[in-house]
Formats: sequence, C-alpha cells, structure tokens
Amino acid sequence: MHRERMSNVDRAWLRMDSPRNPMVIIGLFAFAEPLAFGQLSRLFAQRLLRFDRFRQRVEEDVTGHWWVDDPTFRLSRHLKRVRLDDASEAALREHVDRFAARPLELSRPLWEMHFVERPGAPPALAVRIHHCIADGVALVRVMLALAADPPPPARARRRAGAAPTDESAWQGWLDAAAGAARSSLWLGGEVWTESKRTLGEPGRALDLAQAGIRVVADAAAILAMTSDTSTSLKGEPCGVKAFAWNDPLPLDELKPVCRALGASLNDVVLACVTGALRRYLLQRGDALAGDAEFRAMVPVNLRDPRSEPVLGNCFGLAPLVLPIGIESPIERVHEIRARMRELREGFQPALAFLLLAVLGPLPAGLQSVVLGYLAGKASAVMTNLPGPAAPVQLAGARVGRMLFWVPQSGDIGVGIAILSYAGAVQFSIRVDTALCPDPQSIVDGFAPEFERLVMTLAMLPNGVLAGERPVPGEVEYMLGLEWA
Repeated sequence: MHRERMSNVDRAWLRMDSPRNPMVIIGLFAFAEPLAFGQLSRLFAQRLLRFDRFRQRVEEDVTGHWWVDDPTFRLSRHLKRVRLDDASEAALREHVDRFAARPLELSRPLWEMHFVERPGAPPALAVRIHHCIADGVALVRVMLALAADPPPPARARRRAGAAPTDESAWQGWLDAAAGAARSSLWLGGEVWTESKRTLGEPGRALDLAQAGIRVVADAAAILAMTSDTSTSLKGEPCGVKAFAWNDPLPLDELKPVCRALGASLNDVVLACVTGALRRYLLQRGDALAGDAEFRAMVPVNLRDPRSEPVLGNCFGLAPLVLPIGIESPIERVHEIRARMRELREGFQPALAFLLLAVLGPLPAGLQSVVLGYLAGKASAVMTNLPGPAAPVQLAGARVGRMLFWVPQSGDIGVGIAILSYAGAVQFSIRVDTALCPDPQSIVDGFAPEFERLVMTLAMLPNGVLAGERPVPGEVEYMLGLEWA
C-alpha cells in the first residue's frame, strides 16, 4: 500500500477544521445541455482517479499525517446521483446548502460530488473537496484536465520525497523535521540566491536591499495588523452556511469601463463588490464613516502558471482592505487600484505561505492560536479564480456556469468568490446565517453598483479622465491571474 507524507502546508489546512468553519472547498457546475450520469461516471473513473489524492485517505501517527491508498475505495461512494423535484435555481441553491453542511468522512478520501438531476432542465454537479487535497487554482486545473481532449498521463506525478511504505517511525521523525527546516529556510534561500547573483551584478545590490527592507516591513505589517471596521458582517458564526450567486457580467461590458478609468478588470470588479457590501450594510443600519474598511484575506497563487496540474496547496494570503466608507464609485476604483498595486509589489503572500509551512508540524493548539489571531483581523475570505476563457465540456456536455467557494477560518463568516469563465465574471458569496440571513441581498447589489459606476462615468465632462492613462496590458489581462 502506497504511503506518502502530507506536506506541512496541507497539514496546516487539515488541522484548521472547526465545527463552525470546515476547511472544505465547494464547487458547482451547471450544465447547459443534457448529460447522462453514466457518461460522467466513466469520465471520472478514467481521468479523475489518475490523481492519487482522490483514492487516498488521511492517516495520522506520532510522526504526522500521511496520504494512504484506501483499499476499500469505490467511486460510487463519492460520486452520487440525486434527483430534485423542482428545477428552479432556488431549489438548487437549497440543495447546495444542505450538501455543504454535512461533514466529510475522515475514514475515506476527503471529497464528494452530487450529480443533481432536475426535471426539464440540464443537470448540475455539486462538488466538495477538503482544502488539504488542493487549493482553488489546482482544482480548476484538474477540471480542465478532465475536459481536455487528449488524456492526461497514466498517473499524476507524485510529490517529490514520497516516503517508502515500510519506513521506520524514527525516519519519519527525521523527514518531518527536515521538511519543517526546508520550509522555514525557503524565504532565506531565495534571498541567498539573489545575494550570489548580486556578486556578479553589483547594480542589483540596491534592488536586493530594497527587497529586504520590504520583507521586514511586510512581516511587521502582518504582526501589527489592527482589526477592520466593526460591522454586522463581523461576529461569531453559528456554523450554518447559505449560498447566493448572481447572473454573470459579460467582460465586453466591463472592458470599456476599464479603459476609460485606466484600471484593470480586478479593480473594477472589486469596486463593484465593495459597493454591494456598502449598500447592504447601509440597508442593515450600519453607520459607515468615510474611513470605514472591510478587510478580506485574499489567497494569492504562488505556482508557475506553466506547470502541470499537481494537487496540494501553493498559495499565500494577503490582506486586502476594501474601502466601504467611500461613496463615489469612481473614487473607489482608484483607491482599490492603488491598494492592489501595493499588494502585488509586496511579500505578504510568500510570508503567509511560510507561516503555514512552519505551523504545519507544530502542535495544533499553537497553530489555532496564531491563525485565530490573524483571522480576527478580517471580516471575509475572498478568492478570485481565473477560469477558462472559452466554454468547456465534461463528458461531452457543455458547462454553462461554474462557481467555487473557499472556506473561512477562525470566526470569519463571509466568503466572497469571483470567477471568470467563458467571457463573463461570476460573483457569488457564502455566509454564516448568524451574520447575514439573506446573502442574496448582497449579491443583488453587484449589478446596480456596476450600473451606477457606468452612469457616473458617463456624466463626467469630456477630458476629466484624460490624465488617467492605463498601464500597458493591465486592462486586458484575464481576471484573477494573480489570485488563488
């Protein structure tokens, strides 16, 4: 039986589970045409199970956590057929709520999918996968591998350093210690590599010094982070989640606004999300001063985009503060643009990845204290996934809509998801009902905020924005390239 040590970062995500916030990624694929359950089942048997993680369960011993082949694995335990009596989107949303609420069985591979059949409508596929298996970017790549015409390699590449089946406990301890040391020294190794390059290129010394100063400053900023503005969306969750999503917004409608403002797609979409949150909070009676802020922890992808799809977690977290106190939609765009640029130039995501790697082998109680402290400084987790630019097919059926939601850690009760797919942007949300009993009211504010931005822009006198020149290439890049 194959046995492979779980990485420190994946282990940290496994141990982040709590009754109020399970670390499970939720996905929904709504098909645009009929699909037979048998076709999808055969596709998964041929392609999904080539990735070892989907046939492995997690085991724990004194040396840590391991991925172990499940000898009783059957696809039918994880891919199930469900029939709804109602074809409405509300009925599908309710099923996703119930589906996501059930805990995964730790004695089996940590994933499950429901093939949801609806009367008179194409089916949908509801997905839940534990975060320790993979992050959002990896899962999107897996789905693309399933949709690709040529079959993937015979077996997905195993992680480097896989341990032999019969290794001793003593060797396991050594491997765990070595893994922790490698993770702890990763950032230092990058700096050392740059230092050696600087010996041959004296002109790089100033750049290296500036990078070192920025690393120290970003680490201090993480440690000294204060809580964001207290709103009705910040508090103690009850553990009951609800989902909501809107109709996708075509990129063709967004791009002219981006060009006019000299902003990226990210900037404009985030400004509309910020406006939707502001609109909801004001309707709830929250008093928002001009400096009110809503902090979201944002996963930032650290993978090479050219690499093959490999499961696991390879991202850091960066705190993005949304200016919910700003009333002007155009001012919000420019403020978010400045904050996004600051994040892109910093080292906070890499430092957060390093923190998870260091915490992975440490006692679970210490990990909970550190991550709980950081989670208490934010009101939401927000992910921005780059989906396929063209529609994809699974088992011969076109996917009409694609959605993903990432879990929240600590006492964070709001999860915001932005996904680009097939020429449109999808905004969706997952919230704890103790903080927001009606998440659809937040989502429904997205389109009006975009319309308000367009109207405000149209009413400006000619030449007002003439001095705002777009950064070359920034307007055209696909939404979410830098985020997980």
